[in-house]
Amino acid sequence: MKKTIITVVGHDKVGIIAKVCTYLSDHNINILDISQTIIDGFFNMMMITDTAQATVNASELSADLKAIGDNLGLIIRSQNEEIFNMMHRV
Repeated sequence: MKKTIITVVGHDKVGIIAKVCTYLSDHNINILDISQTIIDGFFNMMMITDTAQATVNASELSADLKAIGDNLGLIIRSQNEEIFNMMHRV
């Protein structure tokens, strides 16, 4: 298993989860866990995914998700689990 953390932040609008999940499905990326919250119109989602069987590499995944975010007016980031853990360690 190769875990990748995907975060999505921005103003809430219809179709955010659908667009991100469709992309992941189209590229054989499995969603292991998902959490989303909307607070005062701001959307925040975190996903843990398994990219071991993905049809795109990490750089392509990151660029494609950034482009989806740009089109929706959101910030979408993807990080390898190990990098994410190192960056958020206390």
